Amino acid sequence: MSDEYLIVIIDDDRPFLESLRRLIRSLGYAVDVFPSAADFLASSRLREASCLIADVNMPSMTGFELFRHLVQIGHPIPTILVTAYPTEADRARAMKEGVICYLRKPIDEPTFSRCLRVALRTN
Repeated sequence: MSDEYLIVIIDDDRPFLESLRRLIRSLGYAVDVFPSAADFLASSRLREASCLIADVNMPSMTGFELFRHLVQIGHPIPTILVTAYPTEADRARAMKEGVICYLRKPIDEPTFSRCLRVALRTN
């Protein structure tokens, strides 16, 4: 585990964002957070991100839409989608499209840690 990797979290739920930021830092990774996909896309961190963690249900651009956009512009980032409202159909679609993991909020820390390791190996 190393801060040579930058983990980016995008979520409009501030308490969840801060909680996940603390968890990722405790695992030894560098982390940056954004309240929206637009803020992330406008940032200099886009090219540095090793893994993206995005909420499925955000205003303006969802986590699914962000993932697809990054693939379309030729800059896919290993992505973990999180949601408070999981459905089997969304999970199946996410996995089919190439998302690393689709997790329910609140996240299970061992499962999340495993997903993060897989995402960083993919990158």
